[in-house]
Amino acid sequence: MADKTQEIPTQKNNKNYRPNVAAIVLSAKYPLKCEIFIASRTDVENAWQFPQGGIDEGETVKEALFRELEEEIGTNEVEVIAEYPQWVSYDFPPAIAEKMKPYDGQIQKYYLVKLKQGAKVNINTHHTPEFSEFKFVPTGNIYDYITFFKRTVYKQVLKYFKNEGYI
Repeated sequence: MADKTQEIPTQKNNKNYRPNVAAIVLSAKYPLKCEIFIASRTDVENAWQFPQGGIDEGETVKEALFRELEEEIGTNEVEVIAEYPQWVSYDFPPAIAEKMKPYDGQIQKYYLVKLKQGAKVNINTHHTPEFSEFKFVPTGNIYDYITFFKRTVYKQVLKYFKNEGYI
């Protein structure tokens, strides 16, 4: 697992990527029922996604994971089930890239986590909520919601966790 000495990649194909951590959050009903948390962004219309966020300087990837979950969904009461073995990246579409300069996209480390029994999701705990609504959906319905520019990465990561027998 990550430690303070782990190198976090920021360059790929002559592009500058923002270091990021992402969580695929399973409901507390897992493994009896496999439902995945998705949420609708407040700043991009009809853009559903997994919780994610930047990794701060001096912070480990796992520290960023727990901090981002607390900030975005109001709890970090999760059990880490698995970690995606590589970093994955995506480019921002032009409208978002303009706002995110100097970054061309994000490079992410993904974790599959399960909410602990009794953990409460609250997307309105942060001073500026990132999400306007959330839901838990079966894995087969995830692409009915996910924003277009993240689908390739989501398919890659979800396929891995499925092939490994986690979902």
